[in-house]
Amino acid sequence: MAVELNKPNMEGSRTYEAVRITWIGFIVNLILSLGKILAGVFGKSSAMLADGIHSLSDFITDFIVIIFIKVSAKAKDKDHHYGHGKFETLATLLISVILLAVAIGLLYGGGEKIYNSFRGIEIEKPTWLALIAAIASILAKEWLYRITIHTGKKINSDAVIANGWHHRSDAFSSVGTLLGISGAMFLGTRWRILDPVASVIVSIFIVIVALRLMKPALDELLEKALSPETEEEILGTILSVEGVKSCHNLKTRKMGNNYIIDVHVKVDPRITVVEAHNVASNVEYALSGAFGTGTQSSIHIEPYFTK
Repeated sequence: MAVELNKPNMEGSRTYEAVRITWIGFIVNLILSLGKILAGVFGKSSAMLADGIHSLSDFITDFIVIIFIKVSAKAKDKDHHYGHGKFETLATLLISVILLAVAIGLLYGGGEKIYNSFRGIEIEKPTWLALIAAIASILAKEWLYRITIHTGKKINSDAVIANGWHHRSDAFSSVGTLLGISGAMFLGTRWRILDPVASVIVSIFIVIVALRLMKPALDELLEKALSPETEEEILGTILSVEGVKSCHNLKTRKMGNNYIIDVHVKVDPRITVVEAHNVASNVEYALSGAFGTGTQSSIHIEPYFTK
């Protein structure tokens, strides 16, 4: 049986898993969005209609993840000497911005409904169709959240994890919609205000999640150094290499899922250039073994003199 040795095997790879889980979310979002919009129109529920429009934002994030994950998996080239890892970081930032925008929109819409309610403007009573759609949305989006977060953690992808939280935000939005619809249907006219109140609470939660996702993405894009704990681990790894006398001037940053490390290493000044080069190579191998094969390190050799 012939075997295609040059054909890359995507099965089980990080990129394959990220794209696969995102396509699952895309298909479910398509069905949910159309269903919720129709349920909002025919079920006489403005909250469900808004929830359906909110779900449309998931299409944008799904496409962002699919496109940027594939780009970030590309090897380094003449235009990107350190690889394309930051495309994934950019995707995470874009998703967090979309989440923040959606949350602000929900916050404004809920506040406006509360204000109008106090002015005596009655909220229309929804039907069972809207209630069933809200329950179906909660179950489907919570399922999507769980499988997406699981995959994101398994492949260590911030972009996929961010997309999972977007699914969770949609589930919580539907919880608010469900409470509002239930209150309107079973508790009477005056309790219809539960819908916008729940929407405001959910939107505040989404704002917090968006900001938590945004911070590490901004840190990486702005070249923030790795944590002090990680840098201490890096120094320990370097000093454990035979031939290294000391090291200093450590500079670190993150590139997508990988670390970039620059450091000055001091060696015995009496050894040959070849031996010094071997020490530097061993430091690179040690760092790759400790922090992943994608680790990129630049080792500057200096002579070590005792006082």
